[in-house]
Amino acid sequence: MEPVITVGLDGSAESLAAARWAAEEAERRRFTLRLLHAWPLLAPEPPRGPAEIDQNYWAKRIVHNARAELQARHPGLSVVGNLVAEDAQDALLQAASESEMVVLGSRGLTPVESYFLGDVSMPVLTRSERPVVLVRAERRAGGPPPVPGTAGPVVVALKLHGPCDDLLGFAFTSAAARGVPLRAVHGRSVPLYAYTPWGVDHDATDEITREAQQRLGNALQPWREKFPGVEVVDAVRLDSAAKAVVGDSESAGLLVVGRRRHRPPLAPRLGAVAEASVHHARCPVAVVPHD
Repeated sequence: MEPVITVGLDGSAESLAAARWAAEEAERRRFTLRLLHAWPLLAPEPPRGPAEIDQNYWAKRIVHNARAELQARHPGLSVVGNLVAEDAQDALLQAASESEMVVLGSRGLTPVESYFLGDVSMPVLTRSERPVVLVRAERRAGGPPPVPGTAGPVVVALKLHGPCDDLLGFAFTSAAARGVPLRAVHGRSVPLYAYTPWGVDHDATDEITREAQQRLGNALQPWREKFPGVEVVDAVRLDSAAKAVVGDSESAGLLVVGRRRHRPPLAPRLGAVAEASVHHARCPVAVVPHD
């Protein structure tokens, strides 16, 4: 089966921004782009007749308009449209199992442009077995709408405990497809023992940084060899992991964070780094499930 990127469409500016981003990504990777619009109240396909009696007219128009725009921008891209008479969450999770990634629009609501994750986005994000990318609309007066996250390095957040092959595989592949550098970021809070009455013990923090830098380099080395054409920059920040990652993503074209597939029953659905990233990062955010 040909690799597919699926984007969820609902007619909003955010979902159209997601579709534009997904089209760029599909073209880079030579994948098929699937435009999915799911609505439980879709009617059975009517016999031939005037558009005004077609109960699915507006649903078809959402997909048709997006497909026409994307094929005009990307003439060689394979774009297919899907109308599904299902709950959007269920349809997207099913599509995720058949896709390389799912791309969803996200809406800024606050002065700092935090993401709004609604009834559909959050369950798909936390349950999908494949990467989910969140894209917000960029608005400007006049001219065609820009495609979010088309420039800048790929930033990947690494915790350095537990496996991270799925995360690094996605990040390196994304950087290689874009022809941009990869910046690997590890944030680590300064432990209490490093504090003294007169400030921070710099010998202690230097030792912490050296140890983390070595572990970060060891994690990246096999991937540097596998992707020799990708320029890699690694960075250890003595700060909370969430703050370090969001801060480093300011100039990024894409931020890649991980999500553990299996979390304790009472634990938050996302870890602290992923939670902060999807709410506060300004660029598209890819959340990659891993063991």
